[in-house]
Amino acid sequence: MVEEKIGIVEHFFTNINVAAIKITDGELKVGDTIHIVGATTDFTQKVESMQINKQPVQSVKPGDEVGIKVKDRVREKDIVYKIPEE
Repeated sequence: MVEEKIGIVEHFFTNINVAAIKITDGELKVGDTIHIVGATTDFTQKVESMQINKQPVQSVKPGDEVGIKVKDRVREKDIVYKIPEE
């Protein structure tokens, strides 16, 4: 099982626990599992919802900047990986 790098955290909104992620590679859909890794960040979670410009979206592709609600604090420049389904 090889994780695929799909993006990088550009900002974290502390008050609403949302990570602004720039998608650089691949496609991400609601329901996918992501792994966020950084100097002090390392957790896995399922993508429950995503938004672009406050509008809900089901999938994103390279070039998109998307907001994803995260269960833990993330930091700028953390790497976001997509975990392939079994």
